[in-house]
Amino acid sequence: MSLNRRAFALASAGIISGLAPSAFAQDEKEKATEPATPKGPIEADFERDYEPPKFKPSWKNKQINRSLAQDFVIYAHSDLKMIEMLLKREPGLVNAAIDWGNGDYETGLGGASHMGRRDIVAYLLKNGARIDIFCAAMMGLTDVVKTFLTLEPTLIDAKGPHGLSLHFHAQVGQEQAKPVLDYLQSVKEMKLRPVPWLRRKKPAGTKKPAAGK
Repeated sequence: MSLNRRAFALASAGIISGLAPSAFAQDEKEKATEPATPKGPIEADFERDYEPPKFKPSWKNKQINRSLAQDFVIYAHSDLKMIEMLLKREPGLVNAAIDWGNGDYETGLGGASHMGRRDIVAYLLKNGARIDIFCAAMMGLTDVVKTFLTLEPTLIDAKGPHGLSLHFHAQVGQEQAKPVLDYLQSVKEMKLRPVPWLRRKKPAGTKKPAAGK
């Protein structure tokens, strides 16, 4: 028996509609059995292959919430008001550090320092943040940086959060940190790239070029 095109199309649609629900259910079942992709940080696998330390921490006090510490470090890059609010809520955040992965630790002070935010840095230092050589470089504290490097010359190659160099921190310190940058360049010269977020002010009296010029 032959089927015309219309009859064949209707018959095919009926077969497909009959199969579709079961195929869809099978697809959903397979998706449900797939392991869910974790949201947020993933702790690396670890198993001791050495003798554990004899000292056992008591863990009497709760750790600061990770999300709160993470938010604090992020806000420290740019938002003084949020830093003031969060630090009043939880003073222990002042030295909280987040590992962004592979040991890339960053504190609020570290974030504010490589963004050149002197106001946030000053507030954090006033509230007990631990100054380091990267912060000192950005703040233009030449004598402090020299003392660090006299104590340990290899710090000239030290890397701050996200692998940012001492030279970079002095660079984002702009004019106030220029003596530090000049000193660092005298110790080890580095090629410096423009920093995208630095605000560049045009010299006074600069005029816009005329159209077509």
